[in-house]
Amino acid sequence: MVVLNRIYTRTGDAGDTALGNGARVAKHSMRVTAYGTVDEANSTLGLARLHADGELDRLLALIQNDLFDLGADLCRPEMERDAEAPHPVLRMAPAQVDRLEREIDAMNARLQPLRSFILPGGSPLAAHLHLCRTVTRRAERCVVELATMESVNEAAVKYLNRLSDWFFVAARIANDEGRADVLWVPGANR
Repeated sequence: MVVLNRIYTRTGDAGDTALGNGARVAKHSMRVTAYGTVDEANSTLGLARLHADGELDRLLALIQNDLFDLGADLCRPEMERDAEAPHPVLRMAPAQVDRLEREIDAMNARLQPLRSFILPGGSPLAAHLHLCRTVTRRAERCVVELATMESVNEAAVKYLNRLSDWFFVAARIANDEGRADVLWVPGANR
């Protein structure tokens, strides 16, 4: 159970922060950048949900929770040592990636195949989902870079990779199942 009765602690005033295992690192460290960018993706998703309803909003709520799981995973270095911890450490699971794949397949089955690249936009929900997609891609790049320096849960990287695809397909669903997609016209303004 998390209890937050005081929001500011002053412990980060010198430019460092605590990871989930208590270790202190610079706020500009790659690990903090990675989970901070995941948090940013989650915030953009909160904006998208202002325009969502029904089943799509339910699925977006699941993803928001997953993104908190992902942040919890990323804020814990030393995966090998955590595997021997006396208490369970929250890590992304392959089942979360599998769920995204099933949802992508179900949504994509409702769409006509693309015959052009599409521009981010269309409905307000689609435009916000495209923003979620691009911030998620940035988070993925950060996590992949972190993985070149330190151990990272493989399911975390896979989850972000699938999630950006999920947002792309969901944006098409939000654009009247692709009928209101904004198509790219190469060289149209020459």
